[in-house]
Amino acid sequence: MIRKTVTGLLGLFWAAAASADWEVNMPVGVTELSAETYSLHMMAFWVCTVIGIVVFGVMIISLIKHRKAAGAVPAKFSHSTLAEVIWTIIPVLILLFMAVPAAETMIKLEDSRKPDLTVVVTGYQWKWHYRYQDQDVEFYSSLARPSLEARTKDAGIDPFTVDNYLLDVDRPLVVPVGAKVRILLTSNDVLHAWWVPDLAIKKDAIPGMVNETWFRAATPGTYRGQCAELCGKDHGYMPVVVEVVEEAAFNEWVASNGGTTDVTLASNQSGLE
Repeated sequence: MIRKTVTGLLGLFWAAAASADWEVNMPVGVTELSAETYSLHMMAFWVCTVIGIVVFGVMIISLIKHRKAAGAVPAKFSHSTLAEVIWTIIPVLILLFMAVPAAETMIKLEDSRKPDLTVVVTGYQWKWHYRYQDQDVEFYSSLARPSLEARTKDAGIDPFTVDNYLLDVDRPLVVPVGAKVRILLTSNDVLHAWWVPDLAIKKDAIPGMVNETWFRAATPGTYRGQCAELCGKDHGYMPVVVEVVEEAAFNEWVASNGGTTDVTLASNQSGLE
């Protein structure tokens, strides 16, 4: 029985590994802030790794060296003031070492001043609505038809044959590369969350409230995400797709969608002024 169970689990593992790209770590992303976030993540990872090695190393050495079989005699003291001071000061210094760069990045993440482009994003069950504030363009973005057909019961379509299954939409959010894009996020019904890992954005869409975030993509391409808040029975069919294009291509896209205003990128190329 145990052999069958182990064999079955191994079969599932290898089948999944053959059909998906396994990502162990978080993505670096395509924005300056996503790169900073990744650096903070790796810094915290290595700090925790070193702490774990030191702590467990001391524990193992103590267990081996001070065991009764080795003739160890219990100490008679009740506490050590020096030890207490040391294990208080060192964690405080470690926290300060991690907190300063984290605070600087947090400030940048919240600084959405002087955007080149502002988009109002509204979550619905189960799609997104995008409205470009200054371009007179708005539309709904829903699950793409191939994914929609493949997810239907008894459709007879193998989901693994569908490109970007459940991660593709009929109309993506289109933005120019290098532009500072401010996102004003809300919801029309229940809690949603706009999540695009490559842009280092995961922000809640809350009915009756407007949350704010921003990004500046440095590389043209298509970046995918999902609603990351359990929002009902079709929560898993609510992807986010952001298409980053050159400025001229974006202006052509605006014109083709009946928009009236071209985007001219601001001179500032950093998150802070």
